[in-house]
Amino acid sequence: MTLARSEIEAFCRAKETHRMEARQMVALFLICGIDLSSALQAPDAERRELRRRLRRLVERERLKGTRGHWSYDLNRHIALSQALQRLSRAPAPVPNKKAAPKGAANRS
Repeated sequence: MTLARSEIEAFCRAKETHRMEARQMVALFLICGIDLSSALQAPDAERRELRRRLRRLVERERLKGTRGHWSYDLNRHIALSQALQRLSRAPAPVPNKKAAPKGAANRS
């Protein structure tokens, strides 16, 4: 029974992680029009630009909160911060290069 229970718990954790990621993707797209799944696969230069843009959006939201602005939204602030953390943590995408067949000579 313990094996079944551990599999159930692992499944539930994976499902909750998937839900959380989906919420983050939708929130980020609605807030600033950035598609997080394509941003995670973007080249380094584009990812740096997206991180810069997200840092600026987080800072603007933080300033709204400290000044008590009526349009401040804690959920938006959290969503932007989480997206920035996720984009900063994600490893750089590996280019999809087709390898030359075995024994093929490299011609430059």
